[in-house]
Amino acid sequence: MMSMAARSGALAPYLHSTKHAVKSLVKPGAKDLAPAAENVEYSLVPAHQSPGGIRLAHTDIKIPDFTDYRRPEVTDPNKSSQDSSDARRSFSYLFTGATTVVGVYAAKTVVTQFLSSMSATADVLALSQIEIKLSEIPEGKNITFKWRGKPLFVRHRTEKEIATEEGVNMSELRDPQHDKDRVINPKWIIVLGVCTHLGCVPIANAGDFGGYYCPCHGSHYDASGRIRKGPAPLNLEVPYYVFPDEDTLLVG
Repeated sequence: MMSMAARSGALAPYLHSTKHAVKSLVKPGAKDLAPAAENVEYSLVPAHQSPGGIRLAHTDIKIPDFTDYRRPEVTDPNKSSQDSSDARRSFSYLFTGATTVVGVYAAKTVVTQFLSSMSATADVLALSQIEIKLSEIPEGKNITFKWRGKPLFVRHRTEKEIATEEGVNMSELRDPQHDKDRVINPKWIIVLGVCTHLGCVPIANAGDFGGYYCPCHGSHYDASGRIRKGPAPLNLEVPYYVFPDEDTLLVG
């Protein structure tokens, strides 16, 4: 009983307001208990404190106004929404295109700078070429130079050597290559002094064919640098070179 009394005491205000609301609806003479609708002031006060117990606080909720955030062209009801949509689409295409162009240009710049940073420095490029005075090499002799960390053979051939190498039967060669395809000027044969077998350095003016001989495993090359005997599979490599003038050789 005590608990029920306590509960009824807590609900007393709500029961009281309900009583007044019901009276205003079912008793014609109870109009003085419930004011006219136009005089009702809606608020968030509890129902037991509001006139007539009418609670319509939800009608006080204000609808947010986003006018300040809307585009001017979409606020006018007389304008077509299609025009605004086309304008926004054009702007989106323009912005996307401009961003793409800037991104591609930035990527190109980054790649170019990266590749430039990996290129050889000036001192390395200076060592990539070697200039040789041909007048210092007597006829029939071979001079060895150092180029890019490798031995470079420059041979001044005699007329007899030129005729012998040009007359070699191509079917006898392991790595067929005509002498004219290996020289620019028949008087000069320029090859790298690296054996194509295991990278040893051959001896010039030696071997069974009077050209180059590798004592490591017995590879014999002729005066055109072509392999003629032994385990080497290929001819001696001919580097890129030019003759700026009759007395100058530029390799590299």
